[in-house]
Amino acid sequence: MASAEVSKEKLLAMYRTMQTIRQFEERLRDLFKEGKIPGFVHVSIGEEATPTGVCAALTEKDYITSTHRGHGHLIAKGGKLKPMMAEIFGKRTGYCKGKGGSMHIADFSLGILGANGIVGAGLPIATGAALAAKVRGSGEVAVCFFGDGASNEGTFHESLNLASAWKLPVIFVCENNLYGEFTPGKDVTSVKDIADRARGHDMPGVIVNGNDVVEVYETAVQAVERARRGEGPTLLECKTYRWEGHVVGEEAFLGKRSYRPQEEIAEWKRRCPIAMFESRFLARGTCTQAELDAIKAEVKREVDEAVAFALDSPFPKPEEALEDMFAAA
Repeated sequence: MASAEVSKEKLLAMYRTMQTIRQFEERLRDLFKEGKIPGFVHVSIGEEATPTGVCAALTEKDYITSTHRGHGHLIAKGGKLKPMMAEIFGKRTGYCKGKGGSMHIADFSLGILGANGIVGAGLPIATGAALAAKVRGSGEVAVCFFGDGASNEGTFHESLNLASAWKLPVIFVCENNLYGEFTPGKDVTSVKDIADRARGHDMPGVIVNGNDVVEVYETAVQAVERARRGEGPTLLECKTYRWEGHVVGEEAFLGKRSYRPQEEIAEWKRRCPIAMFESRFLARGTCTQAELDAIKAEVKREVDEAVAFALDSPFPKPEEALEDMFAAA
């Protein structure tokens, strides 16, 4: 790892992003359990390094597609906390005027083409965005975040096939957190490493420590540069883990049954991406505890302000129910 090449400014910016994702998600988890958020909420606590490192390699004009567990992707790409929080609360001031909710936030001005509640649906969208960029010759790349479960969908292979055949500027980022909903990936996946599937589509497949933000960033930079040179797509498999359940509150319907060993959860918590960053760069003298504490305090204030904004915002009016709704024939 050539982490010495990453500037202190970039390192602290990535630390801030990870802290923002962590604190935003922790607050959502707690608010949902208090009954203040409608619908379902899927949080990515423990997975912060992957979206942070990947999006740190992108420009504002580049595209991303997201998943049902997408708050971290949106934050890492520059999504604003207040309209994000308001959207999750179902408020009129949200990104989608309160009609999309947690799983359908988008901001085209930032290249955020949308989170998606359908498993694997972001893969062809990102491939299409990459095709558009290539046809225009405008230089953008597209990144598709997806989970290990989505790698078993037909859209995965269809998208990788076309992206490779046409050498599209797209990076496929698999966040392998070992479980597809409540099912261990090893029970339903034909390969040990999802990155191996890249060989069948004649593209690089790279396994990354998804909890090491610097490793993710440096690997993503190489994939992005390759895509911009016109050399085609890359498949990154980021090994990571979600600390919380598939959905917040799943214990209410799962009861005492557990599909994950407690010792496994404890082991992955010891690999916390934020704690790993702190211990490494404090030990090297790259940053000080005071600098990190200041970032944490700033992020807490911003999250507090986002929650207050959401709580104070109005719900959409009943007569607005069908506004901004459309379907493609």
